[in-house]
Amino acid sequence: MTTNAKLIITPKTKILELIEAYPQLENVLVEFAPAFKNLKNPVLRRTVAKVASLQQAAAIGNVAVGTLVNRLRKEVGQDLFSGGTDTTYNTTQPAWFNADKVVTVFDARDMLAAGEQPVNRVIADLAAMKENEIYSLLAPFLPAPLIDKALSLNIQHWVAKTDGDEVTVYFFKAETPRTTER
Repeated sequence: MTTNAKLIITPKTKILELIEAYPQLENVLVEFAPAFKNLKNPVLRRTVAKVASLQQAAAIGNVAVGTLVNRLRKEVGQDLFSGGTDTTYNTTQPAWFNADKVVTVFDARDMLAAGEQPVNRVIADLAAMKENEIYSLLAPFLPAPLIDKALSLNIQHWVAKTDGDEVTVYFFKAETPRTTER
């Protein structure tokens, strides 16, 4: 088997790096996650594809990251990947969820369909949230990079499936533990 030394494909490989090194793999990504057909849009290619990893793409496509990485590696003649770095997102309704605490509802479908990227708006909205508030995001696919960014900001999430492939992601800003002075 001949190994292409351009780029070794791993779960951390960014989508843009992958399709620049191996343009033929774009169709394989679309096969795993139909939402990636939007990569043909130049704006999404420059934004989402630049930050989304194969690990996140696997989550969007609802497949094991090893399965996706190995399929891509096989297509370009690389040895199979044996590591396990699946990320799981919370799909069970959490105790903190209360529909009365939803203060913002944002439907990103039209924005994404127009080739615009809602990440900056959503992150700004999440940063402005007060403690114990919930933000609702409706998207045509699992926005894995956005959820990962929210997690890095200590914002919890719950992914609720809606019709078809669409999802509603609820983001929750928990109370910051108060320290008592002595």
